Amino acid sequence: MRYVLIVLTILGVALGIAAVVLGGADDSPGLQLIGVLLVIGAVVFGLRNLRRGT
Repeated sequence: MRYVLIVLTILGVALGIAAVVLGGADDSPGLQLIGVLLVIGAVVFGLRNLRRGT
């Protein structure tokens, strides 16, 4: 179960980074904001689950 959470966190960060890059290429500030929020949310999700020990 722990590995699934790690993989989900990594995928969330990767998807957020891709959104920021694609938003920058398309000059779309909304997509960049969504990407940044996704990265922050994934990191918080990962750290919260790491501290809980689940």
